[in-house]
Amino acid sequence: MRHNKKFNHLSRTASHRSAMLSNMACSLIKHKRITTTLAKAKALKKYVEPLITKSKDDTMNSRRVVFSYLQDKVAVTELFREVRAKVLDRPGGYTRIIKTGFRASDASEMCFIELVDFDENMAKTKKKATRTRRSKKAAAPAAEAPATEATEAPAEEAKAE
Repeated sequence: MRHNKKFNHLSRTASHRSAMLSNMACSLIKHKRITTTLAKAKALKKYVEPLITKSKDDTMNSRRVVFSYLQDKVAVTELFREVRAKVLDRPGGYTRIIKTGFRASDASEMCFIELVDFDENMAKTKKKATRTRRSKKAAAPAAEAPATEATEAPAEEAKAE
């Protein structure tokens, strides 16, 4: 019987799947945002959210339980220091999945998965898109022209004196 075995196997063996999810969880904790396929992101969300919940109770036992899943001391330390401080008052929903489109090579649906409370750090790194009708080449000389005239005028007055 197949009772209570409803999760995505991701076309991998059990050991490969657990190692992959562990590595992805470590990357997510260290970098706060990773890009992956939608299926892997959904599997990772189910994997990492209980670990973040476990990190709220900072005891030796909870650290050992989390380490048994992650197998990375740096990630466990970061989870129990930085991430724990941000999510301590949040009742759940620590991650967010944002779809980004389809991969060119095999048309897999791609997405970001990020930690919700760290999105202000990501907003600072993103460049804001500006939309203008003029090209940047036409705008640059127009902006420079008044500045050069203003600097040359006092120099000419100094020569006259």
